[in-house]
Amino acid sequence: MTKKEELEKAVLMLEEQVEQSKTTNAEYLEDLARAKKKLANINKPELTPSQLDDIQEAIETGIENFDFSDTGNFDIEYGIDYDGRVNCESHDFNGTYELTEMIVKKVHALFVEIEESDTTEDDNHPVEKLQN
Repeated sequence: MTKKEELEKAVLMLEEQVEQSKTTNAEYLEDLARAKKKLANINKPELTPSQLDDIQEAIETGIENFDFSDTGNFDIEYGIDYDGRVNCESHDFNGTYELTEMIVKKVHALFVEIEESDTTEDDNHPVEKLQN
């Protein structure tokens, strides 16, 4: 084998190793993303699909019952166009507190609040969950 053939073979082998390394690296990145997601979700309470549906329905009901037609919920600035027509320059919604309260009341009605056993976050979770 000539020197050129040896170098071409070495280049091909290195290219294959680089491709294999890219694939392995991509797998590691996917594993890392899954592990980060599990870590982020570890302290979240678990809910069934029907419970999630109940929460969504409570939020929808809270929003539906809010009176968006009440002009007191908005700050509106008017302006006059060059042709003398009045227009709305800007409008801001200032009823966020009331809307939030309506939604929170509906969602809170779905749950029973319990007293925490300790003020540290780790002590409020069952041992089985911490070991998973």
